[in-house]
Amino acid sequence: MKPKTIVAFLVASGLSVGGAYLAAGWIETRSAQVVNDALIVGGHDWAEVSTDGLQVLLRGTAPDEATRFRLVSAVGRIVDPDRIVDDMGVQASELIEPPRFAVEMLRNENGVSLIGLIPEEAGRDAFAATIEDLMTDDSEVTEMLETANFPTPRGWDLAVGYATRALNDLPKSKISVSANRVEITAISESPEDKRRIETELARAAPSNVQLVLNITAPRPVISPFTLRYQIADGAGTFDACSADTAEARDAILRAAGAVATLPDRPTCAIGLGVPSGSWAEAVEIAINGLNQMGGGALTFSDADITLVALDDTPQATFDRVVGDLDATLPDVFSLHAVLPEKIDTSGDGEGEIPEFVATHSPEGLLQMRGRLPGDSVEEIVGSYARAQFGSNQVYLATRDDENLPTNWPVRVLAGLEALALLEHGAVIVQEDYLELRGVSGDKQASDTVSRLLADKLADNDNFEIAVRYDELLDTTLNIPTPEECVDRINGVLAAGKIAFEPSSADISGSAEATIEAIAAIAKQCERVQMEIGGHTDSQGREIMNEELSQQRADAVLIALQQRRVRTGNMTARGYGEAQPIADNGSEAGREANRRIEFKLLTDARAPATEEAAAATEAGSTVETEGSPSE
Repeated sequence: MKPKTIVAFLVASGLSVGGAYLAAGWIETRSAQVVNDALIVGGHDWAEVSTDGLQVLLRGTAPDEATRFRLVSAVGRIVDPDRIVDDMGVQASELIEPPRFAVEMLRNENGVSLIGLIPEEAGRDAFAATIEDLMTDDSEVTEMLETANFPTPRGWDLAVGYATRALNDLPKSKISVSANRVEITAISESPEDKRRIETELARAAPSNVQLVLNITAPRPVISPFTLRYQIADGAGTFDACSADTAEARDAILRAAGAVATLPDRPTCAIGLGVPSGSWAEAVEIAINGLNQMGGGALTFSDADITLVALDDTPQATFDRVVGDLDATLPDVFSLHAVLPEKIDTSGDGEGEIPEFVATHSPEGLLQMRGRLPGDSVEEIVGSYARAQFGSNQVYLATRDDENLPTNWPVRVLAGLEALALLEHGAVIVQEDYLELRGVSGDKQASDTVSRLLADKLADNDNFEIAVRYDELLDTTLNIPTPEECVDRINGVLAAGKIAFEPSSADISGSAEATIEAIAAIAKQCERVQMEIGGHTDSQGREIMNEELSQQRADAVLIALQQRRVRTGNMTARGYGEAQPIADNGSEAGREANRRIEFKLLTDARAPATEEAAAATEAGSTVETEGSPSE
């Protein structure tokens, strides 16, 4: 080839390569500019665009996967998709908070309505069908439920199951259910029915379900409409209080607090049956009169008022106050005032003053001593007592006295009827005086017995009431019974026994959770007499095993004391190898025999105070079968 031709070819090749290079550079720059403009217009300023030859590189962090995909698609419409290099990341998405699942169950005479949000896996139809199947009547179930595709929260099924059983027992109710919480609003037929419902619901509630109860009862009819107020040594006490309105209640309590010190905030039942709209006015006037006398007892039974002055009230003061009351009390009310002689009670029925004494012990035994008019009355009193307290629980040791007043049997039967309303206590009956003392698990017991005695006794009868409320006897509080205390503790021991270091009384660290669980139960049972029994297998000398078992029982007692459990109700006793529960011939049997066991020593709770024990057990000399002798 000629030199000129070669030079021309090289020049042409150089121009071609240079043109191609310039064209590629222009395309690269232009592509980057067009794509970048499109991203800015689309609001994707978080993305970065660069080019490498004909390739378009996309970098940055997309807020989510969908945005990243839309951006790649938009760029693919500008340049060939094969030229796009996706080097973008996606921002980590936050976990979506699951919704709060909750259902409101409404029940009335028209059926059951379900409103709320439930897990999708429960299924609306299945959920409604389950509730319909559990209802014992033909209640129609209307569901207005929504679902969400999230896992069923822990505790949901347990709470729903409990709420459904409660719904079946409550014809007029609204039950709100969420995981681990059930709130029940219902209407009961009476105050007694209200207490029964609250007790049953509380006892049936699973331990990990928070229960909120709002059970209402219609305003009770109080008959007779009763109020009993006493002043002694500057202190005022309501044995019973009734009012027709909240305003009347507040006025009565203000009047009482203005003339005497009220040790505790008294309660006053609001109900129907008031004999006059001026009830509160009459009570205020009478309380002021009682205060002017220096003390005494005031009893309202409907429109009848009995005022019993202190036995040391001056006659002139008594006459003046009674005259003022007669003049100022509303016309509908009738006043009967008594200035009694000094009262002397022996409490054993054997004093010079004729009296009848009945003592109902915590173990359930009723002892009756003192005087009755004759054999026929004794037979009536004995039959009534056996009907009230149990045929095998009555001990009658009275003597005949034909000189007793004609109303003596009525007074005795009224005293026994009032005593039967208490858990235990004592009643003393005299000619014109009756005294009732005892303990009850019902906050309204004092009010109830006051109403009963005011209705049964004559207007000129003086009576005194001292009823102490004991919350451990209150069945509405779901406090465990003595049997339940021991059963629950032994249940904990069955699930995880208390282990000791070999041949030692040192409690193993693995038993910490068991000791803590026992301590929690024991704090609810601090007046239940229990024994901590230590037991061993048969290996080793018998005397050594007995000593070791005693040391281990003592160690458990000390461990509970260290957890602030009051252990005055507990005793520790070592039994050694004497009470095996398995065969000592095998290792499994020996392991079972090495144990701590709790035992109930008595079925009665220890008295809350020594004074209470003295008040309710005074004069008791008869031992009952099974009573502890230690």
